[in-house]
Amino acid sequence: MVYETIPRTVRIILLGEPSVGKTSLILSLVTEEFAENVPPKAEEITIPADVTPEQVPTNIVDVCLTEQTIEQVAEEIEKAHVICIVFSVDRQETLNKVASYWLPFVRDNCPDDYRKPVILVGNKIDLIDYSIIDNIWDIAEEYPEVDRCIECSAKTLTNVSEMFYNAQKAVLHPIHPIYSIEEQELTERCKKALTRIFKICDIDGDGVLDDYEITIFQKKCFDTPLQLQVLDEVKSVIAQNIAGGIENECITMKGFIFLHCLFIQRGRNETTWTVLRKFGYDESLELMHSYLYANIKVPVGCSTELSYKGQQFLTQLFEKYDRDRDGMLNPTEIKNVFSCCPHIPWHNLRYTVPTNDKGFLTLQGWMCRWTLMTLHDLQSTSAYLAYLGYNFLENDTQKSAIHITRDKKVDIAKKQSSRNVYQCHIIGPRSCGKTSICRSFLGIAHKKIKPTTYERGDNNTENNCCINTVLVYGQEKYLVLREIPITRVSDPLQPHEVNCDVACLVYDIAATRSFEYIARIYIKYFAESHIPVLIVGTKGENIMMRQEYILQPDVFCNKYQLLPPQFFNIKENKHDVFVKLATMAAFPHLKHFASLAGENSSWWKAGIGVAAATIMGFMLLKMLNFQRR
Repeated sequence: MVYETIPRTVRIILLGEPSVGKTSLILSLVTEEFAENVPPKAEEITIPADVTPEQVPTNIVDVCLTEQTIEQVAEEIEKAHVICIVFSVDRQETLNKVASYWLPFVRDNCPDDYRKPVILVGNKIDLIDYSIIDNIWDIAEEYPEVDRCIECSAKTLTNVSEMFYNAQKAVLHPIHPIYSIEEQELTERCKKALTRIFKICDIDGDGVLDDYEITIFQKKCFDTPLQLQVLDEVKSVIAQNIAGGIENECITMKGFIFLHCLFIQRGRNETTWTVLRKFGYDESLELMHSYLYANIKVPVGCSTELSYKGQQFLTQLFEKYDRDRDGMLNPTEIKNVFSCCPHIPWHNLRYTVPTNDKGFLTLQGWMCRWTLMTLHDLQSTSAYLAYLGYNFLENDTQKSAIHITRDKKVDIAKKQSSRNVYQCHIIGPRSCGKTSICRSFLGIAHKKIKPTTYERGDNNTENNCCINTVLVYGQEKYLVLREIPITRVSDPLQPHEVNCDVACLVYDIAATRSFEYIARIYIKYFAESHIPVLIVGTKGENIMMRQEYILQPDVFCNKYQLLPPQFFNIKENKHDVFVKLATMAAFPHLKHFASLAGENSSWWKAGIGVAAATIMGFMLLKMLNFQRR
């Protein structure tokens, strides 16, 4: 996918002293012959896209000081994309006016933060037998907006088409954002962009581009393979000109950056710009908004998950940066993964996703973290996939990495959810053990559990979430536990704190007033809703106290046709509570235990349905693979 930012039309204006040949140059370009009788000013000419090298319509505007006011000329400069200042090589005074008048005049009529490219055109070289280019470079050094200097002749048609072509190039492939003429090297922004591009194209992450990686790069950027002979010649040029540019017959980052510097020095700006635009850069060498943020609309009632293609890309990315092959990403490796991004998007991973004892990110934790970001912050997922090269490597937009689930109402009507990611809200009074449940879900030993402080109204939903995988009838599902912070029992729950796929109402079995809170919460927010609810009594290692409420927990659950209270002991770290929560989310129509008869026939039927769907899916994949062969 190429994200172009070039103008739809290039507007070229010709300035200069009278009789330097501005009008003659325009007429010679159009008629391909020299006109003896030249009018004072040529009418504005539009050259169709199909006859220009860059396939962009081009408007050419002539300026005549005898027929136009200074104000009108200033307006034309403002509308132009590139300015050609013409002087006559046989009249020194016209060249002097370029530096003393025209360049300052152009600069005064351009915005301070945007100096339009300028082409210095020495016309009438048929009248002299020497070059005056060397005399012009002193002017170019003083005015960095001067893109290049060209000698031409409207009478002999020498370099006339080249002059206008270079004017186009100055707009479509500007040199100043990517190359410093004063320092004779690439700009820092260009080096940074090319470094990101190199890392993306280094598919195996070994720090060099081998022949296969170069071939992939060449095909995707230029739609043509690179001949082996040409590739060998490129490597030879790099090896001869820069130490460390080639290692083991592969191109290093140093060599890759040098190669682009060489392209620009030889006037092939378009080569570097083709690469930069393929990777989403605009004229300011910033990644474009349309490149970072795919236009993905999520209907009400639907959610977002990673597609198979997105999961596959992220798995390959994990393996690429797991350099020690230990199945973990340590802090250094995570830093390397996101080295081509503005910053690392995640913090506090230890309490959000599964990690090892040192807090290093496992592949399971890696996929969990991306799944959580895709669920709650789709824009960030889109942007970081782009930063990491998804658009280039997959030759597609981030849309293909995202799966939009069907409306939850459809799941309820069909009595089965098609989602793979479920949200569970953990609700209960303070100090009832909500954090312990969340930490236990990640396998953190109870002695290492530290209390956390979440503020209500925190707009970052991910701050108080943790995510892990759960098997539901043999299928791996992601379960997101979100702890709802409670400050005062009297505080009402907000709609976003209630809406979820399954709710876990938690109370402390050793605190006599603990159950009353969740009982009132259930009656007020969940009794009439479609959301399945599981009541969990924590601190199961303590003596169960009688609750100071009109109904005891088991009687309450029986009255409202809920599953009996589940007792949770952090020291035992039982996983069955999480399996129940995920299963209830997957089959939301089985809200009441009376309709599912505890955990018998309906659950079995649901499990058989899931198994049948899985088998059919495998059969379909085999058929598709067979057809491809």
